[in-house]
Amino acid sequence: MTPSPSPINRPAVVAVSLWVGLLIGISRWVGLQSYYWFPVQASNAAPLVDGLFSFETTIGTFVFLAVASVMAWVILRHRAEKYDASDAEPIEGNTKLEIIWTAIPFVLVMAIAVYAMKVNTSLGVLGPMEHIHLADAREQQGGYPGDRLPAESIEVVARQWSWEFRYPEAGVSSTELHLPLDQPVTFRLVSEDVLHGFYIPAFRLKQDVIPGRAINFNLTPTRIGRYRLRDSQFSGTWFAANQADVVVESSDAYQAWLKNAASQPLQSGLSDAVIEYGERKQLKNPGWATVPPAPPPQVNVPGSNSLPHDA
Repeated sequence: MTPSPSPINRPAVVAVSLWVGLLIGISRWVGLQSYYWFPVQASNAAPLVDGLFSFETTIGTFVFLAVASVMAWVILRHRAEKYDASDAEPIEGNTKLEIIWTAIPFVLVMAIAVYAMKVNTSLGVLGPMEHIHLADAREQQGGYPGDRLPAESIEVVARQWSWEFRYPEAGVSSTELHLPLDQPVTFRLVSEDVLHGFYIPAFRLKQDVIPGRAINFNLTPTRIGRYRLRDSQFSGTWFAANQADVVVESSDAYQAWLKNAASQPLQSGLSDAVIEYGERKQLKNPGWATVPPAPPPQVNVPGSNSLPHDA
């Protein structure tokens, strides 16, 4: 005689459903709060990256709370009685439960993967990156790639440990990056020594600057302000000091800055590493040996590294 199926425990189903709904609500709230963990959004890529992070935070929070809830339930509901030293009841595999705990992580991981691919596709449309071997460029074009940049491009030169920004249209160079608001910009990233990382937190995009290659990197600034460029790769002793201000301004202000910069004579740019290296050499015990910083680049506008910035 076939045993009748066990009746559904409706109160338990309702309780579990309400608890899962509560966990979903808390997870969604934490995901929305994650937007406040970042600097301001200052590029067209920032909302896409923040949206993906919020989605992943929501799922991660739900998984964490769900697992913690199950653990707490098991500890409180199924704990052994005091002085009970007997073995637990042997339980064979539960096919239905195994399918559930395999299917749920699969669905969550696939959801993250689909969302991430969608964001990466959108970022590729906003600003595709192109890697060019400098040796090939010199051979094919008869010179350095930066000598024939498009008018809207800015060449970014990374060194140990300073940044230099060249504006070929205006014949201007600086150690402070200026960008026009809401206008696409193409950066030509090159390194004169080791691996560096071009990273502006407010823009949410990072690109390694690889020696021997010129990398085109596109973005559009969307918020007026002063931000901070940081070297995200360990490039030596003073890599943490390898920073520069990024000024996003109106198109008129940007053109006025270019015009004024073009009238300025060349002078030494900013390099905190050179200053710190010089101070260290004056000590009786300068410490361990290190690579001397590259001389400060000769630029029209050194800029400032002491003004307050948004991010």
